[in-house]
Formats: sequence, structure tokens, C-alpha cells
Amino acid sequence: MTGRVEGKVAFITGAGRGQGRAHAVRLASEGADIIAVDVCDSIDGVPFALSSEEDLAETAELVKAQDRRVLTAKVDVRDLAGLTDVVAAGVEQFGRLDIVAANAGIATGGQSLEDMDTKTWQDMIDVNMTGVWHTAKAAIPHIVAGGRGGSIVLTSSVGGIKSYPFCGHYVTAKHGVVGIMKTLAIELAQHNIRVNSVHPTQVNTAMIMNEATYGMFRPDLENPGPDDFAPISQMMNTLPVPWVEPEDIANAVLFLASDESRYITGVQLPVDAGACLK
Repeated sequence: MTGRVEGKVAFITGAGRGQGRAHAVRLASEGADIIAVDVCDSIDGVPFALSSEEDLAETAELVKAQDRRVLTAKVDVRDLAGLTDVVAAGVEQFGRLDIVAANAGIATGGQSLEDMDTKTWQDMIDVNMTGVWHTAKAAIPHIVAGGRGGSIVLTSSVGGIKSYPFCGHYVTAKHGVVGIMKTLAIELAQHNIRVNSVHPTQVNTAMIMNEATYGMFRPDLENPGPDDFAPISQMMNTLPVPWVEPEDIANAVLFLASDESRYITGVQLPVDAGACLK
């Protein structure tokens, strides 16, 4: 099966690498043109390097290799005006907007809610929850104006369905994404715009695969690495894998973006190797 989103235009945040890049390439491989944004900068307190402008440029080349058009921009999802401008520019260039993948996010952890400082809390809420709302807010008028319906996919987490200790700000933000999703699904149904969320377990990207994560899960070791983290991570899943790949999430996003899911809205779709069963 090919051309599952042929002729459509997708707006993707956090597209510089990882899941966002996988979404861009997968949707492009099935016929979509791409509006791709990323912060391309560091955020204080995030314990791993975020995407660079070179990363976003590489995503653009991978989309072009699928013979699709792409517009990229350096935008922070906390910047509603910036998102609004780039979506408008993309619609002017490509003529329409049909799909949104609100994927951008950060991960920090290691503190209880009691001990967490207010900046760590606020940055998480601003990026992982308010940034999702900003993304949808910037895009919705264009999808409605097109009159063809559309699909909005919000990236939550297993942590948006269940709770984990020492990352309460992340759990709160990802639960909030579900609230945004369910509300938009009701509000936009009259326009035939479907809204769903995907809920990954650990994904093999820089957000999880970094020294801070290894140290948080293996404090008993002086310099833990991915092989030390893997058995702990696998214990969180039911299937015998420590993590999934970005392409596994991209396949779910593609399904929710395509007409194959034309009557699916308001759904929380885990791509979690059975983590929600535990």
C-alpha cells in the first residue's frame, strides 16, 4: 500500500531528529509535503543536547529524497506567534494543511514533586503541554478553512496514561496532552477533523538514550551506558524489548493521519510494548 496521505500537507514539530524526523520521512514516503519545525537550540536544565539547525536540514534532505516538498523553520513551540507565522507560510507555499503531528517535547527527571524547583516544573509544562496546544492552535484555522477535514496527532507518553515517580512534571504534562486531545476531538468533530494521541514507551532517541537517563536508572554504577540501562528499561515493558524505534511511532502516526482511521477520534493509542499492562 502506497500513497496513504498522497497530496496532503503535514505540520510536524520537533522534526529535527528522533520521532519528529521519523514522522516527517514516513509521511513524506506516503505522499505528504512537510512543514517541519524544531527549536534547534538548548533549553536550560535539559540534560542532553537538543536538535541543531544541521539536524533539521538533514530532515529536509530526507524528505526531499522521498520526492516531496518541505519547508523548515527554527521555532520554539512556546512561541505561538512563531508557530502561527510558519504554518501560514507553509499553507501559502503548499496550498493546504491536513495533518498535524505535535511531537516536540523535552524530558527531565530525578526529583520528587516536593523537591522540584519551579523552573523545572514550568519549563516542562510550557514545552510538553502548552507547546502542544500552541501547535494545534496555530494549525486548526487552516485545516478548518480547507473544508476537507484532517487529522491532528498529539504525542503523549505511557506517562500520560499511568504514573511514574520522580518525573511528576512530565507525567502531569503528558496527562494534560490527553485532556487537550479529548477536548479538541469534541470541538473539531463538526469539521471532520479527528484528534488522537499516541503514547510511546521508551523510544530509541536522544531523549532517553543519554548519560543523565542511564545515571538516573543505574545510580549503582559509576559510568552506566545503554547496555546497563537496557534490562531496567525492559522491565517496564511486557514484550521482551527495552525500547521501541522512532519508526514504530511514525507508523502509528501515519495510520492516524490516513483515511484508514477516518472514524477514529478521541483515542489514546499506546505504542508501548505492553508497558501500560504493568
